[in-house]
Amino acid sequence: MTATNVIEEIKHLPPGEQAEVIEFAFQLARKRQLSGEELGELARQMVEAEDPARANRLQEEIVRGFYGGGPHA
Repeated sequence: MTATNVIEEIKHLPPGEQAEVIEFAFQLARKRQLSGEELGELARQMVEAEDPARANRLQEEIVRGFYGGGPHA
């Protein structure tokens, strides 16, 4: 099954089950370490950010992406 197939299946779920899938995706994303390329892109965005609040959010995302959701985060 491809990601496209999964997404199409999710679209047909009742709203409550869609919410469960969304929560699962957020939890998975919080735990996943990012690749060097992904971290580099976030770093570029952080350096170029004109809004300090956005730069801070990106920095937090970089730290989370580097360590993943483990005990070091």
